[in-house]
Amino acid sequence: MSALQLTGLTVERGGRAVVRDVSVEIPAGQVTALLGPNGAGKSTLVLAIGGVLRPRAGTVLLDGADLAGRRPERIRQAGVAIVPEGRRLLPDLTVEDNLRVASYALTRERAQSGRDQVLELFPQLGQRLTATARTLSGGEQQMVVLAQALISQPRYLLIDELSLGLAPVVVSRLIPVIRTVAESGAGVLLIEQFATVALGLAHQAHIMEGGQIRFSGLASELRDQPELLSSAYLLRGSNPEDPKDPEDPKTPGAGEGTVAPAPGRAP
Repeated sequence: MSALQLTGLTVERGGRAVVRDVSVEIPAGQVTALLGPNGAGKSTLVLAIGGVLRPRAGTVLLDGADLAGRRPERIRQAGVAIVPEGRRLLPDLTVEDNLRVASYALTRERAQSGRDQVLELFPQLGQRLTATARTLSGGEQQMVVLAQALISQPRYLLIDELSLGLAPVVVSRLIPVIRTVAESGAGVLLIEQFATVALGLAHQAHIMEGGQIRFSGLASELRDQPELLSSAYLLRGSNPEDPKDPEDPKTPGAGEGTVAPAPGRAP
């Protein structure tokens, strides 16, 4: 089975190692979950894989080629797309134009094929193509961000905080899309603050804390033994030298219709 292989990745921010010697395999055709508390280094890891940040050490191997340190557009052309935390859209452009921007480097045929595919995955967007991004609901904005990443039909998709700030009913509409993407053959790395969401989709799971991987195994292990997840999350703050990831989002409260966070997350 092919896979995107991260080996010994170390990433610095502000002169400190935020990600330290991380090795993770993202198999094709599966969802792999990456869990952990705020400041664990998850967002920095995604940005390094996507070429936004340059790793100090380590490799990102795809079909024997090392993508570590390449420019973001080269990594995307190789078949790896990232969805950074924060729903980063061009707010004054329409949904249609946001999709066009995401497909600018594709041939006309591939762009059209990708557009057809994402509108099939997100039929709601087909009714909102002329709306500007700033007028969309949070759920619709997340759909556009996912569509931008998927329009190039990547082999690997890395999603940072799928459910952040979204109501459960919205998250329930996104989950089948992620499952469909994986079933189509793409490898998905899902970085998610809500363990129940991630573990319900994932085959493999990893827990990251203090910039390091503290657990790797089957997602079913964490579903069946939630104390493993709680123990890993409670490592937070145990080492005052552990760096914090400035890109990790603040944890929203469990009120106002959002899903409750995983064990160890402060409300």
